This record gives sequence, C-alpha cells and structure tokens, in this order.
Amino acid sequence: MRAGLLSGPDAARVRDQLRKYADLRIEFYRTRNTEELQKVNTETSNLQAQMWSIVQNGALNQPTPVMALVVSGMNDVLNSQGYTQAAWWNRIPTSAWALLLVTAVCCNLLVGYGSRRGKGLQAALLIVLPLVISILFLLIADIDAPRGGLIHVAPQNLVSLAQSLPRQ
Repeated sequence: MRAGLLSGPDAARVRDQLRKYADLRIEFYRTRNTEELQKVNTETSNLQAQMWSIVQNGALNQPTPVMALVVSGMNDVLNSQGYTQAAWWNRIPTSAWALLLVTAVCCNLLVGYGSRRGKGLQAALLIVLPLVISILFLLIADIDAPRGGLIHVAPQNLVSLAQSLPRQ
C-alpha cells in the first residue's frame, strides 16, 4: 500500500517487484532442493537491492514525512526476510540433543531396573516408554528441520498476500 505513495513510474515498478518478491518468499518455504534454494536467495537479494534503490532515490529526491513512511515500510519488508532467515538458522544446539538423549537413556534404564521382576503385561508395557521417547525425538527433529520430514511449514500468510496483490 505504501508503494502507492511513490511517484507514478516508481510506484508501478515497486508494486511489480513486490509481487515477484512475495512469489520468491513463498518459493523459499516450498523448495526442498538446495540448489534451487540458493537461486531463490540470490534472486531475493537482487530484488531487495532493486526495491531499496528505488525507495532510497525517491526519499533522497523528496525528503518528506510521507517518503519516510514509504522507506519505513520497505525497511519492514526487507527486515522480515532477515528475521525469517535467522529463525531458520537458529536450530536446536547439539548440547540440547545430548541432554535429551541422556535423559531418555536414564529414564529407560530406571524403568527397566524398577520392573526387573515384572512378568506378562508388565513386561509388555516396558516398550511404551522407549516408543514414546522415540516419537518425541522424531517430532522434535522434524520441527527443527522444516524443509524435510513429516511436518511441512506452509507460508499461508505469504500465499494470502500474493493472492491479494493485483496482477498486471
């Protein structure tokens, strides 16, 4: 919306680039191929530089409070990509995985030791704790790696935004 505050040709260029930018951000979430991801990141960086250049030139040529609003809006758009990238890079640390593993092993050992006299149904129930812990590890690992696995993150907010932008 703030792109409309730019001068005529600049507003049209930025709107067109924002449509492409939204499509690239959606592709960032959907791609599983590392080569394709690198291509998306490169195109995203180039598009960001182009959009910033247009907004920056407009602000330098017309330093008004309205242009400050346009610059602030574009800055928010560019920052959101950086925040998303940082979230994808901040993964569960190895030390946390080690702690989870040690806890799981200790729990299983204690349950096994405590039920050494168990027979029949009690012995069959011993499989429950390792099974639950295995499923827990699977889900934690799956959430930690959003590009692969069972759970896939859908960029619903970006898809909705892309659909709301008028196509030329």
